[in-house]
Amino acid sequence: MILNNPAELCEAVPSGKRLMGLDVGTKTIGLALSDARRVIATPLETIRRRRFRDDMARLFDLVDARSAGGLVVGLPLTLAGIDGPRTQSVRQFTRNLLAVRDLPIAFWDERMSTAAVTREMIAHDMTRNRRAEIVDRVAAAYILQGALDQLRGLSNPA
Repeated sequence: MILNNPAELCEAVPSGKRLMGLDVGTKTIGLALSDARRVIATPLETIRRRRFRDDMARLFDLVDARSAGGLVVGLPLTLAGIDGPRTQSVRQFTRNLLAVRDLPIAFWDERMSTAAVTREMIAHDMTRNRRAEIVDRVAAAYILQGALDQLRGLSNPA
C-alpha cells in the first residue's frame, strides 16, 4: 500500500521493524536500511537491474533478512516539484513491486539527492571508481535519512 507520508508509514509498520530506503534508477537500485529504532539510515547494497523478477527476489531477500517492515522510495520530482518521465517510471516500478508483495511504502522527494551525495564524496577526495560503486546506496541512505529526520521532527517535510 502506498501511503501519503513517512508518518503514516511508521504507523503501518510494526514497532521494531526497520525501514528500507530505495533509490530506483534505470540501471541500479540503491538500498539503505534504518536501525530498529528508525533513527539512523545506513547504506546497504546496490542491485544491478536485470530482470524485474530477479530484482524483486533480491530485494525481498534483503527485506526478509533485515526485518524491514516498510519502504521509503525516492521520488525524482523535477526541479519545479512536478512529475516527469523518471517520476512516472519510479511510480510504475512501485506499483509493480506492490503486485509482487504488499508492503507499506511512502515516497520521499529525492530531488538532488545523488548530486548532494556525489558532491560530498568529491569533497572527501573519493576516487571516481569508488564513487560509482557506492553512490546509489549512499543516495538511498540520504533519502531514508531525510524521511527518518522528518519523523523525529529534525527537518521540514519534503
